[in-house]
Parts: sequence; C-alpha cells; structure tokens
Amino acid sequence: MSSDKVRCWGNKDPLGREYHDTEWGTPSHDDGLLFEHIVLEGFQAGLSWGTILKKREAFRRAFEGFDPKRVARYNEKDIERIMGAEGIIRNRRKVESAINNAKRFLEVQKEFGSFDRYAWGFVGGKTIQHDLKEFSEMQTESKESKAMSADMKGRGFTFIGPTSCYAYMQAVGMINDHLVRCFRHGEVRALK
Repeated sequence: MSSDKVRCWGNKDPLGREYHDTEWGTPSHDDGLLFEHIVLEGFQAGLSWGTILKKREAFRRAFEGFDPKRVARYNEKDIERIMGAEGIIRNRRKVESAINNAKRFLEVQKEFGSFDRYAWGFVGGKTIQHDLKEFSEMQTESKESKAMSADMKGRGFTFIGPTSCYAYMQAVGMINDHLVRCFRHGEVRALK
C-alpha cells in the first residue's frame, strides 16, 4: 500500500500502515481472527497497540496460531513454555487469562453456534458507522462496548473491560472509526 494515501494513523510505521490499510476496521466474521483479537486485546491492556502489533507473529507462534480449542487445553507446562517464548509480553496473569478466555470462547461458540453471532449481536449485526473528523471525537467506550464487557465478564472472561471491548470492536470492524478524510473510511463503509 502506498504511503502517500491520507490515513487516520499508521503513516510512519510500515507494519502499522499495513494493519491500518488492510485489517483495522474491516468487518471480520471469522471466529479464529475474533479469538486472536480477544487474546491480543488482553495483552495490550496498559500498553500501546503498536507494541502488540510488533509482537503479533511471536504471539501467534507462542499460542500455536490462536486455535481456541488448543489454547483451552493448555496446562502449567504450556504456561511455562509461553512464559519462556521469545518476543512476547511475559505476563503470567495475561497468559492465564488467554487460556481462561479460550474456554469461555468455546462455551459461547457452543451456545450461539459461533462467536461471530454472539459478538456481532452487540451491534445488531452491522458495523456502526461513525463520521469522525478528528481523533478528539473518538470514543474510548460506548454503550455497546459496556454491554459487551458486562456480558463477557458475566460469562467469566477476563481482561475485557469496556475500553478493551471498544478497541476490539474497532479492530474487527464492528465500529468504523476511520476518520472521514482517511481513504479507508469509505472503503470500510462500503463493506457488508
């Protein structure tokens, strides 16, 4: 992707630019990617998304491709393996949270038929379209992210507060928060 396009963010870092241009805000209905983002948002708590993005491939290796069925079966030996993995954030509570969240994720899949059906239910099955002119207009929480967080916490998910849920919704395209001057705003709006 060309670096001369008008973007809302990601111009300086090639990895961030690629993520902005091809993934962030793009509606995803793939349960695998939806689970990956739950894990990554959990690890992001207290850190920048850029830090997580740079470590994403290392996380994929450590968590064996983010297969929730595998992650749900992790035991103490797996936790120690992950804690020794190169290139990730070594936070035991967050590793344990990822394992717990994999178990909860599978429960939601069983109840709803897919995690996609569950998650997208918080936005009525359609992307919430915002027409933001400046970053200062961007929310960090919404009634939808608060509802999602409360429900997920009630189901036993951890590291999933309203702000994390809002960032999650932005990442997987449940909310289009690309600024109107950004070339991706219209492209994402046109996606179904």
